[in-house]
Amino acid sequence: MQYSPRVEVADKYKKLNAAQRAAACHGAGALLILAGAGTGKTNTLAHRVAHLILQGANPQRLLLLTFSRRAAVEMTRRASRIVGELATPVRLPWSGTFHSIANRLIRRYSAKLGLSANFSVLDRGDAADLMDLVRFELGFSKSERRFPRKDTCLAIYSHRVNTQGALADTLTACFPWCAEWEAELTRLYRAYVERKLANQALDYDDLLLYWHAMLGDERLAREIGAGFDHILVDEYQDTNVLQAEILRRLRPDGRGLTVVGDDAQAIYSFRAATVENIRTFAATYGAATVNLEDNYRSTQPILDAANALIGKQLRSVKGTGAKPRYVSVADDAAQAGYVVTQVLAHREEGTPLRRQAVLFRSSHHSDVLELELVRRNIPYVKYGGLKFLEAAHVKDLLALLRWADNPKNRIAAFRALQLLPGVGPATAQHAYTRFEIGGWPSLAPLDAALAELLGSLAQPEAPWAGQVARVREWYEPHLERIYEQAQVRGADLVQLERLAGNFASRETFLTELALDPPAATGDLVYVLNVSDGSFPSEFATGSAALIEEERRLLYVAMTRAKRELDLIAPLKYYVTQQTRMGDRHVYGARSRFLTSAVMSCLESRAWDEQPALDVATKLRAMW
Repeated sequence: MQYSPRVEVADKYKKLNAAQRAAACHGAGALLILAGAGTGKTNTLAHRVAHLILQGANPQRLLLLTFSRRAAVEMTRRASRIVGELATPVRLPWSGTFHSIANRLIRRYSAKLGLSANFSVLDRGDAADLMDLVRFELGFSKSERRFPRKDTCLAIYSHRVNTQGALADTLTACFPWCAEWEAELTRLYRAYVERKLANQALDYDDLLLYWHAMLGDERLAREIGAGFDHILVDEYQDTNVLQAEILRRLRPDGRGLTVVGDDAQAIYSFRAATVENIRTFAATYGAATVNLEDNYRSTQPILDAANALIGKQLRSVKGTGAKPRYVSVADDAAQAGYVVTQVLAHREEGTPLRRQAVLFRSSHHSDVLELELVRRNIPYVKYGGLKFLEAAHVKDLLALLRWADNPKNRIAAFRALQLLPGVGPATAQHAYTRFEIGGWPSLAPLDAALAELLGSLAQPEAPWAGQVARVREWYEPHLERIYEQAQVRGADLVQLERLAGNFASRETFLTELALDPPAATGDLVYVLNVSDGSFPSEFATGSAALIEEERRLLYVAMTRAKRELDLIAPLKYYVTQQTRMGDRHVYGARSRFLTSAVMSCLESRAWDEQPALDVATKLRAMW
């Protein structure tokens, strides 16, 4: 497929700097783009995609892999816009997350893998619930010694799959307190795998595992690899061993392989990501390396502090500005008071709330601040914690759709059945057993409307339009019976219905919701609890590698700021769920990462929300 430019192709590079242009115009060999924070990696990668297309590459044969659906959509939009300025706008059908692309390929080759083409994808919550069910059936939840919880069991399973290591190694390195349960965990995971197979369900980790296994077959590997002329990977520092091996099997010689990332922003080892993937890429593939160091996000004083922290050489295109501030406060309450005071002051000066961001190391670090924001009637959005799609009432409605989509989805079935009054686990089990024999009509004695609804939705020719509305109509009386604040929860379901309108089919809707679980930036950024114990976390000091990852985490937080940055350090703060000691206050020392070199780049100040005693005025008033 050839594209005929309407204007001079060189014009599209005018806004790129020299390094970005070199990356965008690189030839067919393997390429590593080391993109520092804020250096325009998305724009550079989008220009590379556009360049390849304008040089004759078929957009149907470009594989673009990202770590969020949002990133894939944005990359596709930018590349299409760039090409559209010069030639015919394009679509990139193979643009998506690792997991969504894996899902498509597995469905394409499902017959060869012993799977039904309409297998279900379990989100993290459903996978944990299934793990808990198997854990209970094996009797591990009733043991005298406390067996690991469902989320811990799932985390161990996920880490072992994605590192491709032995279970014993995973336990020793990351979950030493669970090492005594190795034999029981092995039994649990075998049963968990069997239950998923019986349910025709795959979890997130299975998607990568199946894709990896497919590429282990030489014929399939050649067939799949031959379908793509170029493979481009965003955020390569976040890949794990399994993902790196998938790429190696797709492109053993590296030809047509481009990866972009930043080793200084590798912060996901707890998800089995390994920074070694990006550090060894050039040597593995004989790749050319392009360094992007011109930062378009932050002012130079912010970058000076970040460079001193991590040893980078980022240069600001925006020029100078205010020095970042290191702010000492008395405790959590004072920290909340400081942030709220600054947020309101900056809003009065013209910076809207949506352009101010608060970053924190752990979810509970924001508790006191959130109470103060509510008390002061300041609206806010929290990313992290309980997400919209994890809310119980949203998962209820999705369970009904998932059961209709895959009748073998026992997890969705059990959740849906227990929405009915008087139906608990035992009754749900009996009802599902009858359903396996008699199908949807067997549900009529429990609820005729539910039997009719699911039976009609399960028909292959059932149109997608209006399905969420029909399920919501059936569910709303149960919502009012089961939950408080039904009106607020009902509004969430209306939002879900609107969201469903963006998808072409039920299968696409359910899969994308499961697979797409915003990198926060702001003109003004406040980082909470910059003390030892938080940066680094006291739970991440067991090795030099973990401590360095904590340093990178602080670097990522600092480089989110565009114009002003406050690092806030309480002298005393509250910690929760401490082994043997319970919840308590602790005294915090300055973070070990804030060396004299870093501190020289910061303005130090102490903040006390209590007004100073004006003794001088009192003395004058006496005379």
